[in-house]
Amino acid sequence: MLRSGAIGKAKRPVVRRAFGTMLAASCLVAAGIAIGQEPQTGSQPAAQQRRYQNMTPQQRAEATREFLGLGPEPDKAAATRGAPLFRRDCAFCHGPEARGATAPSLITSDLVLDDDLGEHLVPFLKKGRPEKGMPAFAAVPDDQLHDIAEYLHLQVEDVANRGTYRLLNIVVGDAARGKSWAASHCMSCHTAETFAHVAKRFRSPGQLQRGWIWPSRSGDQSLAVTAAVETPDSATIAGRVTQVSDFRITLVDGLGETHVIERRAGVEVRIHDPLAAHQAMIMTLTNEQMHDVTAWLETLR
Repeated sequence: MLRSGAIGKAKRPVVRRAFGTMLAASCLVAAGIAIGQEPQTGSQPAAQQRRYQNMTPQQRAEATREFLGLGPEPDKAAATRGAPLFRRDCAFCHGPEARGATAPSLITSDLVLDDDLGEHLVPFLKKGRPEKGMPAFAAVPDDQLHDIAEYLHLQVEDVANRGTYRLLNIVVGDAARGKSWAASHCMSCHTAETFAHVAKRFRSPGQLQRGWIWPSRSGDQSLAVTAAVETPDSATIAGRVTQVSDFRITLVDGLGETHVIERRAGVEVRIHDPLAAHQAMIMTLTNEQMHDVTAWLETLR
């Protein structure tokens, strides 16, 4: 949903590709492929992050919308009118929220993303694509087709603009069960002092929950992924890992020198990740356990 007044037509394909790249990158990070531990060398990124975190939800949504080139906020009244129309005529193939069903998702559709105010979608919907099984909606009034277009714009906004996300109350677990779970799962690495007043270190239960499940590596070199690489000539190179794949590994040694090493026959790589236990925990952690531990940690102020 890239609107006029926000970016020019020529920039829309660039933003569209960036949106697709963003979705792909999020999948890679979720899979644990990206190391993501490069330290910030200046105060500007940290200051920008603090400004974003201190914004109101509306300000965050507007800032994210401007950064992504999404244009003005969708017309929610029109989208509300368009929702039942879309679900009546389109959801069978594209899903009730346009995420796809028997037909593709419309969230990353070029036609939807290039549309401003229905100028592309309305004529397309009127004509349809009968050769591919999509009927024409020539009898549907233009104002209703505009409402359907606005509903699609809102679906793109809901997916792309994380500034619009709202956290519900997540302190819903049993604190006693959470304390018991932490005692049996966390104390092999941590001590009681680790958890002392831990809730005071976070601005919200949501940040507390993210913090204990997946601690941030940024600024904490003790959490950096490191590796020792032994080459075929028995030389050993050790340092902080900045990139790793099946084909090569990149290290920064203690002197700040970068080494790119091909993972060929005879090269032995030993990786140490201080957060490996958290990675393993995520694979088995249930929602109930997560909520219970968060409820317990929230009492430690």
